[in-house]
Amino acid sequence: MGIKEVKPLVFRYQDALISKEEIAEAGGSLSVEIERMKEASSPGYEDDRSSINLPFDKELLKKVKSLIGEKRKLKPDYLVVVGIGGSCLGTIAVQEAVLGRFFNQLDPELKVLYADTVDSDLMDSIINMVDPVLEGDGSVVLDCVSKSGRTTETIANFQVLVELVRKYKSNYMDYVVITTDRDSATWGLASEKGFSLLEIPKKVGGRFSVFSPVGLFPLGLLGVDLEALLEGAALMRDRCLKADIWDNPAALSAALMYLHYRRTRNICDLFLFSPDLESVGKWCRQLLAESLGKQYDRGGVRVLEGITPLVSIGSTDLHSMAQLYLGGPQDKFTCFVGVEENRSDLRVPHLLEYSKLVEGIQGRPLREIMAAILGGVKASFRKGKRPFIEVVLADKSPHSIGQFLQFKMMEVIYLGFLLNVNPFDQPNVEEYKIETRKILS
Repeated sequence: MGIKEVKPLVFRYQDALISKEEIAEAGGSLSVEIERMKEASSPGYEDDRSSINLPFDKELLKKVKSLIGEKRKLKPDYLVVVGIGGSCLGTIAVQEAVLGRFFNQLDPELKVLYADTVDSDLMDSIINMVDPVLEGDGSVVLDCVSKSGRTTETIANFQVLVELVRKYKSNYMDYVVITTDRDSATWGLASEKGFSLLEIPKKVGGRFSVFSPVGLFPLGLLGVDLEALLEGAALMRDRCLKADIWDNPAALSAALMYLHYRRTRNICDLFLFSPDLESVGKWCRQLLAESLGKQYDRGGVRVLEGITPLVSIGSTDLHSMAQLYLGGPQDKFTCFVGVEENRSDLRVPHLLEYSKLVEGIQGRPLREIMAAILGGVKASFRKGKRPFIEVVLADKSPHSIGQFLQFKMMEVIYLGFLLNVNPFDQPNVEEYKIETRKILS
């Protein structure tokens, strides 16, 4: 699928400060869930776990790519993704990791904006960017993503933006894509209006949907290699279905997080040593918080379970959070994420007059300095007996990012089993939505 060399994600746990015997015991209890995951891995979407089949769905990819080809003919200047939470966090994560945080500023042919909350100033800024384009006979594609088809923030923003497009385009419906569950309220409206439709498989929840049309359509339209993204995810899925926990990074990581949680380390910090991965961290934050933060366990017993996710960026947050992490309470378990190869290879100039300020950096590649900083942080964690695990990505290619996202999704499913909570629902989120509708009505 266009990948010359497959470089697997590296997972290291030697500094987790948990004995192999304890890991093996927790891993042994996961054997039941690993078998269930294997059963769910047959083609189709009949099981809550069936998001793991998305990377292998050739027919789904074919439909998405066909629509991408159709919308490219419109020569859009902007893509506006209208969604919130799982409807856009995965897209932002992959886009920024693969194409860079400053993608729009580098003046690509197609820029992307995210209407991801009902903030009036945010929406006004989006309008101020796309209105002149439309007035000048340019074009804007709207991708409205809502699994339920009734998400308050999304539908409000979509109405604002679709009216703007209709003001300039008599065939405005050609510029609109609706991504939702089949037969949702929005599906019916889209059919009436003649908008393009993409279906989210019913059993695939929002936070597990990045490899569905939710993520694939906007990412493919922006030029991300979808085959490479899915190939990385497929490789990781098969790896994380292995019965032997020592060969299964998702199960191994879940066991370690669970064991530390039971030792009252109820905060998990994902420390990403690349600014381009910050939105990957935010996607992981939703995945962990919404999947595991549960009032009741599977048996209906009130348990108030949940691991609190933090997102830190190296080396930026070493100058804001490291004092707490190294000197504060022993209530955190850290996962460092490093990247071996960057898109560029900049060096510090060799200027002797600066050598007295900081030794050892003259003429060095910036990646070597970052690696030294990460090495120093890990040494400090070891010295303070602060437990951590480490993930190393070969690069920020679609293949590597696909591996990482699949790893984290399967990790949280295994964690849900260990904590005896349902990782696929979010009943308390629905409560605020119901109350919001009451107020608005």
